[in-house]
Amino acid sequence: MKKLVFASVLFMSVFFAHAQVSVNVNIGTPPSWGPEGYDNDRYYYLPDIDVYYDVNQSVFIYDNSGKWLRAKRLPSRYRQYDLYSGYKVVLTNYRGDAPYTYHTKHRANYPKGYHGKPQKNRGPKPEKYNKPKGEHKHDNKNNSKKESKKDHDHSHNDRH
Repeated sequence: MKKLVFASVLFMSVFFAHAQVSVNVNIGTPPSWGPEGYDNDRYYYLPDIDVYYDVNQSVFIYDNSGKWLRAKRLPSRYRQYDLYSGYKVVLTNYRGDAPYTYHTKHRANYPKGYHGKPQKNRGPKPEKYNKPKGEHKHDNKNNSKKESKKDHDHSHNDRH
């Protein structure tokens, strides 16, 4: 009898240990631009561009003329979007495979420009995101900004 109980306990412990490993394998690694503190949540909603991100599959989910598509990269119209600076709404209560089922609700609750509580990204922003494309060390953009600010300040002073 003791052998049967021991064998049953051993079998169940092996079974549950295997089940735990399977669950962990299915959870994707959040991206470095994802918000800290949400390691077990599967979806982000990006209100500025009206796109979802599936952490488990590492894909963006977006509407393309009424059809929801999944892709590893953002659609070309959003390629310049800075994922590190944009606000991410973490969908903590959704457990299905189609977060866009509640798209109307998400758009209403989190319109473009929405910012909830402050977020910190999981990782640092890569260098490629820190400089706008085409900007070089010797660009005159900084000088023109100074001049336009000076012109603005000057016109501001003239009004008084």
